[in-house]
Parts: sequence; structure tokens; C-alpha cells
Amino acid sequence: MALTGKLEVEMEINSPADKFYNIFRRQAHHIPNICSDKVHQIDVHEGDWETPGSVKNWGYTLGGTSMSLKETVESVDDENKLITFKVVDGEIMNHFKCFKSNLQVKAKDEGSLVKWTLEYEKVNEDVPNPDAYLEFAVNVTKDIESHYLKAM
Repeated sequence: MALTGKLEVEMEINSPADKFYNIFRRQAHHIPNICSDKVHQIDVHEGDWETPGSVKNWGYTLGGTSMSLKETVESVDDENKLITFKVVDGEIMNHFKCFKSNLQVKAKDEGSLVKWTLEYEKVNEDVPNPDAYLEFAVNVTKDIESHYLKAM
């Protein structure tokens, strides 16, 4: 069993690409208001909401358990609407030596194509793949889409 891996999901949403991308790029503090059953809080630990290298604290629920993590924005490509986040602390690091998530948003017809990619290295082969985190990203994406559709 491999210790390193990659999980991906692509989904079409009916929200404009710029709006969806911007919530993760500049307005993450709104996410707890949009999907409070999944994300309880996001605040800046170091830096600010926008600058790569800034560190944010997340409080979230996964599988019925409240957890927290610190993540840094490793890179931003506004032209391609691509952000890479790297987890630097939290319960997830008990299971993974390295954990990154990439978000890419592309405009498509009336909506957008959202692609989440999780790249990870497990601490040992007994650790399951982080499928629950990919599902979490999908569910947060759906909540944000619903939020924007209600506002339209």
C-alpha cells in the first residue's frame, strides 16, 4: 500500500467562477456563516486573508467529531483561479506527514467547474485514504453554491 496519494473530484456548480473562487481567495471568513454545520470558525493566525504564506485556523466537524487545523496558502494563481493550501497543524497531522489541497475553478457556460485535489503522505500504511476530507470539500462546495443561488 502506497503512503503517498492523490484524490480528485470535479463538479459542476451553478455559481459564477469569480464569486466561488473569491470566497476561498479573499473571503474565507464567510464560510462559517454559509455552512456552520461543517465549518465553525476560520480566523487569521498570521498574516491576512489574502497573502500567500498567511496562516488560518479552521474549526470544523468531520464524521461527527469537532476538529481544528492550521493551514497556509502555499500558492495563488489568480489568472487560472488556482489556490494551493497546505495543512501545518491539527488532528489531521496525526495521520499525515504532508497534506495539501488544491482548488481550481473554471468558468463554464452559466456556472463553473470546481476541481478539488488532495495530495497527501500517510504516517504509515494503516492510515486510510482521506476520502472523508474530499467528501467534506464537496459538501462545502455544495453549500456555497446553494448560498449563491439563493442570493441570485
